[in-house]
Amino acid sequence: MTINKKTVNMKLAPDDDFRYSEALRTLRTNLLFSGSKVKNILITSTSPNEGKSTTSFELARVFAESGKHTLYLDCDIRKSEFVAVHKIKGETVGLSQMLTGQVSLEEGFYNDPQMPNLDMIFAGPYSPNPTELFEDEMCEKLFQFIKEQNYDIVIMDTAPIGTVIDAAILTRYADGAALVIEAEVTSRRLFQRAKEQLDRTGVKFLGVILNKVNMTKSGYYNSYYSYHKYGKKYGKYSKYGYGYGEYRK
Repeated sequence: MTINKKTVNMKLAPDDDFRYSEALRTLRTNLLFSGSKVKNILITSTSPNEGKSTTSFELARVFAESGKHTLYLDCDIRKSEFVAVHKIKGETVGLSQMLTGQVSLEEGFYNDPQMPNLDMIFAGPYSPNPTELFEDEMCEKLFQFIKEQNYDIVIMDTAPIGTVIDAAILTRYADGAALVIEAEVTSRRLFQRAKEQLDRTGVKFLGVILNKVNMTKSGYYNSYYSYHKYGKKYGKYSKYGYGYGEYRK
């Protein structure tokens, strides 16, 4: 089977913050140094509203901009806001419909001409039983199909592992996992609990993405030295931030 890619036009965040852009490129570089076998990268967070989905998509964008054949896979079929946030018009299908057989696997891929190297699979309509869908053989068939498309990088945007079990189930299809935490909001206890959940799956832990850092404050990083960090995300989230629930401004 070959994919039947559809075209969409998306509203994208402006690339007007140098530190933000450089942080994303640094994150991309460090992920590439995780090893040649790390292609399917699972991104999760400890809890809602930490900027996990923004981070996942923008990371996919910078991989695509570097020439990597990239797939952004929105696995948050509980409460994704991706289509609404990016003002994607027209009827679309997504992961929940693919996993329930409502549409064929090859029908769920999208591309925006603004990002020629980036393909996307949207989450699709809300599903009341995502755990069962991710454990079903159809999910295995999907990831086998994705593998056959020879993507260089697959970014798996999953629901917060500190809230629901979805990300833990999906680690079986990931070569590595990264955890987004919000600066000065996420507690050490929540981080440790989320990290332990990932460790129990046996997935390779790639590190922590420290998000929404206040660059005007000095001495902030002292309390985070015990965390393994490979990237920091800066930027403006008042317009484009979103997560597993209503975005907190």
